[in-house]
Amino acid sequence: MTEKVPMLASGFNSLKAELQQLKTVERPAVVRAIEEARAHGDLSENAEYHAAKEKQGMIEARVMELEDSLSRAEVIDPTTLKGDKVMFGATVTLLDEDDKSTTYQIVGVEEADVKKGRISFTSPIGRSMIGRSLGDEVEVITPSGEKYFEIEKIEFK
Repeated sequence: MTEKVPMLASGFNSLKAELQQLKTVERPAVVRAIEEARAHGDLSENAEYHAAKEKQGMIEARVMELEDSLSRAEVIDPTTLKGDKVMFGATVTLLDEDDKSTTYQIVGVEEADVKKGRISFTSPIGRSMIGRSLGDEVEVITPSGEKYFEIEKIEFK
């Protein structure tokens, strides 16, 4: 049985757009670069050819990865969710030990971007919050040591 990949609709659409870009723009461009490099003669010492082949391999690997994720995607709309427990798609406001407030939305692995306040449900802080309730204390083990947070607010938006 294949494991579903949870993601928000915005993440699903972003991955679809990236896949489309790779298939319609990047892939044809690298094929042209390979053909051009081949025209230069001896392939054994042709740096352009080897660079283009390497790029082609990276593009094909990413295409396969995206197709796999999209085929197993379970798109979740957080606005349809309710409850008093933290779950995938929830926007959670945490208070740290210094009463500094931080807000994160729990998203899929491919969608995570800490700078935008989106953390993966598989990240240490994401895993520690899942299933917790308003007012619960959350312990997160980070490379710099243990950190404690209190769940101040849980929203589904």
